[in-house]
Amino acid sequence: MIMFPGVSVAPDPESAAARAEVRRLLEHAVDELPDFFRLVFMMRDIEGLSIEETAANLNIPAATVKTRQHRARKLLRQALDEKLGLVLRDTFPFDGARCARVADRVLARLGMGADDGS
Repeated sequence: MIMFPGVSVAPDPESAAARAEVRRLLEHAVDELPDFFRLVFMMRDIEGLSIEETAANLNIPAATVKTRQHRARKLLRQALDEKLGLVLRDTFPFDGARCARVADRVLARLGMGADDGS
C-alpha cells in the first residue's frame, strides 16, 4: 500500500491482508539470503547497528560490512521484483499510448501543446 500524506485510512481487512502478504514475501526473501549477507542486513537494517558495531560483532572490516549490506539489499530488490514486479506493473498501467494521450490532454489544457515548442 502506498500511503499519501494527509490521507486518513482506517484499518480494514484488505489492507491488513496486503500488509501481511508483503511482510511474508519480505521475510521469505530475507530468509533466502546467504548467511553472511543476512547477518549484516539484520544487524544494520533491522537492528539499527552502525557499520562499526556490525564490523566489531562479526569481526570483519567495516568495508566488508558496507559491501555485504549493499549486496544483501540488491538481492532483496531482485527477489521482491520477481514476486511483485508484475503486480506493480499491472497496478500502474500508465505506459505507451494511454500515457501519451493523458499527457497530451493535460498539456493541451495548460496551453502547452506539443506543437508550440514548450
